[in-house]
Amino acid sequence: MLKVDRIEATAVVTLDRPEAMNALSRALRASLHDAVVELSADKSVKVLILTGAGRAFTAGLDLKELGSDPAGLGAANARSAAENPVQAILDCPKPVIGAINGVAITGGFELALACDVLIASTSARFADTHARVGILPGWGLSQRLSRIIGIYRAKELSLTGNFLDAQTALAWGLVNRVVEPQALMSVALDLAVDMASIPADTLVAYKRLIDDGYGLPFGAALAHEHAVSSAANAKVTPQMVEERRLAVQARGRKQ
Repeated sequence: MLKVDRIEATAVVTLDRPEAMNALSRALRASLHDAVVELSADKSVKVLILTGAGRAFTAGLDLKELGSDPAGLGAANARSAAENPVQAILDCPKPVIGAINGVAITGGFELALACDVLIASTSARFADTHARVGILPGWGLSQRLSRIIGIYRAKELSLTGNFLDAQTALAWGLVNRVVEPQALMSVALDLAVDMASIPADTLVAYKRLIDDGYGLPFGAALAHEHAVSSAANAKVTPQMVEERRLAVQARGRKQ
């Protein structure tokens, strides 16, 4: 139900339950969590791409499984580390690119929001149907979505359960770009290659700097950046600067 393909320094993680619209069963949640944790620790992997097989990214929690579980909603909360793939993605020190190939619904929407960059197919659609099912989100959607697209738009989506198409998602700043379905993975892979060309330690440190600062008030975030960059930049020698300057110039001539 989960495939991991290695392409040089990129790992492509594919949710592979197309017959169930890649619904996040308990087994799939655990498998995805474990795979992300393992890839996070793998020094040969610098970037992750998360996508789905078939016509869905993921339809969210497996409601059929949930409906037959005597633990009820307690099982869906998935608060234990082994059952929370969203937290595993948030904790991943490496960039995670979401290649949204189709619908991303409720828990699937939360999974997409945990990624660092979102590339959407023209057939991608997003929906928060928590309220329609009569439950509340527990993986961060109610807080993360409003910070990305604004509180009014977030309330519109969450309090109606309506779908958001890919082009509107782009206009609202939810996704980085929208491409034709056949180009989705090539665009995601090209972006991953660009990221992977950055030194691994810098890639990890810069992602952490952005994420840590984003969770702080602006003034505190600026102070945090100054402290972190001062410590890190003190370790960079003039020779390292010159080598990287030449590399940047060479890359610029090729673009």
